[in-house]
Amino acid sequence: MKTDPLGPSTAPKQTSGPPTTAIKIAAAKGRPMLSWVGKRPLREVRAFPAQLVERFGANGSVNPEVDWSDWPDRSERGGLLFHGDNKEVLAHLLASGFRGKVDLVYIDPPFDSGADYVRRVTLRGASGSARLDGESYTLGEQIQYTDIWANDTYLQFMYERLLLLKELLSSTGSAWLHCDARRSHQLRTLLDEVLGPDAFRSQVIWRRKGGSALSGMSRMSVATDTLLLYARSDDATFNEVRMAPDPAYVAEMFTRHDPDGRRYMLTVVSSPTYRPNLIYDYKGYATPPNGWRYSRTRMEELDKAGELYFPEDKSKQIYKKIYLDEYEGQVVNDLWTDISLLKGKSAELTEYPTQKPEALLARVLAVSSNPGDIVLDCFIGSGTTAAVAQRLGRRWIGADINKGAIQTTMKRLATVCEEQAAASASEQQTLMADDDAAPPLPAQLSFTTWRVNDYDLAIQHNEAVNLACEHLGVERTKADPFFDGTLGTELVKIVPFNHPAGPPDLEAVVAELDARPGEERNVVLVALGMEIACATWLDDYNRGRPVNKLRVVELRSDPKYGRFFEHRPASARVRLDGSTVVIDDFISPSILERLSQTDGVLSPQVTDWRSMVDSVMIDTAYDGSVFNVSVADIPERKSDLVAGSYELDLPTDASAPVAVKITDMLGEEVLIVLDR
Repeated sequence: MKTDPLGPSTAPKQTSGPPTTAIKIAAAKGRPMLSWVGKRPLREVRAFPAQLVERFGANGSVNPEVDWSDWPDRSERGGLLFHGDNKEVLAHLLASGFRGKVDLVYIDPPFDSGADYVRRVTLRGASGSARLDGESYTLGEQIQYTDIWANDTYLQFMYERLLLLKELLSSTGSAWLHCDARRSHQLRTLLDEVLGPDAFRSQVIWRRKGGSALSGMSRMSVATDTLLLYARSDDATFNEVRMAPDPAYVAEMFTRHDPDGRRYMLTVVSSPTYRPNLIYDYKGYATPPNGWRYSRTRMEELDKAGELYFPEDKSKQIYKKIYLDEYEGQVVNDLWTDISLLKGKSAELTEYPTQKPEALLARVLAVSSNPGDIVLDCFIGSGTTAAVAQRLGRRWIGADINKGAIQTTMKRLATVCEEQAAASASEQQTLMADDDAAPPLPAQLSFTTWRVNDYDLAIQHNEAVNLACEHLGVERTKADPFFDGTLGTELVKIVPFNHPAGPPDLEAVVAELDARPGEERNVVLVALGMEIACATWLDDYNRGRPVNKLRVVELRSDPKYGRFFEHRPASARVRLDGSTVVIDDFISPSILERLSQTDGVLSPQVTDWRSMVDSVMIDTAYDGSVFNVSVADIPERKSDLVAGSYELDLPTDASAPVAVKITDMLGEEVLIVLDR
């Protein structure tokens, strides 16, 4: 495989995917069915186009030995990392041709356990008064990934995403859902409903840490997580994976020795199920009721090799020797006790609060996928699933709404790809328990990052037109110097996104129509907003006109095409008052827009800008390139807020500027440089 050097590069921004369309979702038919207040079936979803943000590695740098024929032509080959609401990302994947193509889904969604998901989306110190269906929601609870939702909201959230994931799973695919004891019973019932109870395969208990009893507790300490495994069919991939030999088990079981000193333990050679074709007499020993495990020929081969143990009492059964020097460990069962949480000095740590160890994901992928398979994680977090998939030769797709998660994953994957590109196959390290096994070659050495419905529209007009046309399903007519395409029988004009549609835009369309006396089609103008005066203007113009009627589609609020998000970076007003940094205001448009678009909830108000801020960092002598943290304000609890005012120790003779970095709860960073 040709390995191209890898390095980040800003790619020409593109869009990916077919014209926006309503994606049909099959109804869940499993039993039993869980009920909750506000339960709604997901009959269809609207797919949004994707906007290319960055490309790492050479375009299409993939392993030619991997079969990419199942990869949709409209999607760039290589790893795919999406920034956006994972419901919209999953809809985009369905519209892009990935329906029935994913071999393995692993998700580690919020547990709804009160755990600290601050680095995801929860607002700090938020207290809300909006109510829905008799349950209260704080401002933080109205954003997608907070970990303290009301019961019904959480179940609806997971229900919708499981329905979408089902559509993406191949007929032989498997799904792993990582959860804890608080939600495992409900999530298992949801999976039974969505995938069917016959799809259940295993409930794995992962002992992630040793339990500790603390005085004064009203319950036992939590030392385990649960991983639910479901498979679409009996043909789903299920590989035998072994755990590294446990020293205590070896000491207890391998107590016998051959004359040459080889240690061994014994295992029965009787069949666990009745096998009449394997019932025969062997050397006068009692034949097991179900028959032998091996055929007579195989028994004779084992006997000749000295691998059978014959008790003196022939009324007892024959045993097979398992030698310690050939022992590969026990076959993995549904209790995993050999994988620990990441410790403070682990090289894997990314400072992401819910990060899982690579060894855990390596086992999941080893059990339920093979090299070249497509692995999907739509709660990518710190990127562990993608990193392990990359190391183990799988193709991968990841998504997260949190920009910090995307940034962490990008850095992590770039490092892995660079290491793989620089190393020969014999030098690459494997994450599997058997370190002597040769790791598979990478399926790809490149990946791309995309925005889905969180678009950077501060771009060339042509790209904005492409995004809007994909979203609406407009057929482009590039030969027309004025109109951008057609939508059914209507002509389409995209209003530049740097201003809302106003009467001058409407008048420009009318002037163009006047110059085309034979044109009888109606016209639809597409804009991010519309001035109030346009409504009266349109009524007056359209009244009594049989042809060339005008209408405006507002991408943010139109009933059919609305909820089109423009990515607007966060901003702040910061000043240096003597030796004190004062933050007067901070605005995160992404958070405010997500809040305003919350289904069924009264539009919330953020009364304190600090609730949108995750952290504040200050460099008291910024050199313009490297940010050296002199002051760090990172509140420990979700209920705490940043201070907003910071007294600095500034040398009187220093002239270097002061830099202030503010990070919001979605991971968006703002860097303000203050001259002294």
